[in-house]
Amino acid sequence: MVEQKRYALFLATLDSEFVKKTYGGYHNVFVTTFGDEGEHWDSFRVVSGEFPDEKDLEKYDGFVISGSSHDAFENHDWILKLCDIVKKLDEMKKKILGICFGHQIIARVRGGTVGRARKGPELKLGDITIVKDAITPGSYFGNEIPDSMAIIKCHQDEVLVLPETAKVLAYSNNYEVEMFSIEDHLFCIQGHPEYNKEILFEIVDRVLAQGFVKQEFADAAKATMENREADRKLWETICKNFLKGRVPTN
Repeated sequence: MVEQKRYALFLATLDSEFVKKTYGGYHNVFVTTFGDEGEHWDSFRVVSGEFPDEKDLEKYDGFVISGSSHDAFENHDWILKLCDIVKKLDEMKKKILGICFGHQIIARVRGGTVGRARKGPELKLGDITIVKDAITPGSYFGNEIPDSMAIIKCHQDEVLVLPETAKVLAYSNNYEVEMFSIEDHLFCIQGHPEYNKEILFEIVDRVLAQGFVKQEFADAAKATMENREADRKLWETICKNFLKGRVPTN
């Protein structure tokens, strides 16, 4: 009998009312995107101080760190604890997929620098340019490596200085580090492969209502998804291939 694969999701955000009502929480959003039948996924609400026991880290095949409204360079207790656990997982060579805040946390733990985005915040569907030379054909990207990929962006911080051993896998007009990897076990994405149009639009409406952005910014954000979608299927495949150690045959 094949042993059941186990994955842990570190949720650095609370569930919005919309996500709770529509999807039953972010746990389901992530597992629907990255999970496969027959796997076991545990969620830990790290933003609320909920972490696995260190002795249990070994039993997981991979980890995903979510986005957050917090800054990855803050020194809250839970962020420092998360950094500590990521350091241990890195030493164990456990696979970690870092998304947005998670991407920045991994950069921080490995000695990079994270700070406010120099060209301002982003809330939109955007294109990132893939650094094809940095990607080994036949890796989790498969043999057909695209020139660019569309992804939903929702952040106000960025990786300013990469860790020494990191490889930039993608960049954009505004950000030098849209995606990076370290060795074979750390894969980090500034955008949100798990987001869809509904999630983005609800966030836009919420930050507009809270006065964080102006109407023009909100309209521009929604306009980016008027006639097109993110490359969600491709993102899903790449992230799953990475987490599960699959070598695609395309």
